[in-house]
Parts: sequence; structure tokens; C-alpha cells
Amino acid sequence: MATRGFVGRRRPEPAGKLPPGQYDVGRDFPVLTAEATPVVRPDTWTLTLDGLVGNEHTWTWQDLHQLPASEYRGDIHCVTTWSKFDTRFGGISLDLLLDVVDPLPTATHVFVTATTGYTTNLPLGELRDGKAWVVWTHEGQPLSREHGGPVRLLVPRLYFWKSAKWVTKLTLLDHDQQGFWERNGYHDLGDPWLEQRYQGD
Repeated sequence: MATRGFVGRRRPEPAGKLPPGQYDVGRDFPVLTAEATPVVRPDTWTLTLDGLVGNEHTWTWQDLHQLPASEYRGDIHCVTTWSKFDTRFGGISLDLLLDVVDPLPTATHVFVTATTGYTTNLPLGELRDGKAWVVWTHEGQPLSREHGGPVRLLVPRLYFWKSAKWVTKLTLLDHDQQGFWERNGYHDLGDPWLEQRYQGD
């Protein structure tokens, strides 16, 4: 479940940047995953947005690369207590894809599925208005397999288990439906600043 960088010497905490209970992991980027790392080929990978939408749509790797590029520069926080500052991920804003599928007024939540079968749940509002991306680069380089490459979801406002690796489908729902970690006791939202690590937090 955890590989290099998961444990190690803790760095001083920059004032005001760390959510409660977190530590600065520095230059490292720990690798944690709930499943074996798959081989996902860009030439066969697709991303589908379906469910409560006006226009269900599927994009290929090439399709996404034709859309206007977007970049996230900022911090990420893992529920296992590490934080990484000033990261840079490149891809596209999820707002572009949501605009295409036209979510129905009844849509309130999104159920995210990865090629491995991993799932997680998110309020639709956490994916709109510049809060989420579909990304395929990190620090200007192709996203590595161990970090979800060729493509992952990025929702940096929430604990990093919500940023599903190897994402392949987002299904819009009118209710909350727990994913893998949520069914196993993790919080349904996962706000780092509220320390929403586990159910009941």
C-alpha cells in the first residue's frame, strides 16, 4: 500500500500552509495505491462522463489533447499526513468536460471509476469552477504510472485519495454513493483543513 517516501524525516512546518496533522514531505512524492499498478495505453484509454447529463460523452487521449490546456500550481495533501507544496500538474480543467455533457439540475454527486475498478465519490460542486483537472503531466514531465499515468483526476482541495489514478469514468448522480475507501471507513468528503479523514470526523 505504501512505497518510497511514505515515511521519513519530517521537515519544519511552514506557517499557515499545512492543514492540521500534516507534515511537509519536501521534494519527495510518496506512492500509495489500493491496487496493483496497471499498464494503461494512451491509444486505447478513454474517459466517459455519463449518468445525469444531457449529453453523455466519451473522449479519447487525442480528443483531450485537442482541448485548451490548463495547469494547476499549488499544494496537495494526503490523508496519511504528508503534504507536498508548490506542485505543478498539467492537463485540462474538468469544467471543459462538464460543459460538454451539460449536467442535469438533479445532479449533485459524482461517482469516479478507474481502469482498475477503484472508485471514489465527490460532490459535483467540488469538481466545478476551477477546482478539478484531468492531468497527464507533473512538473512538466509525463505523469508516471506509479502516480496514475498516463492520466489521473486531480482534486487538490481534498485529500489525495479523491484524485483517482487511471481515471476512466465519471458518473453524475442525484445522491452520494460511497467509493472504495469511503466504504472502508474514510470520510465521504475529505477536506484536509477540517481533518475529515474518517467517517465521523
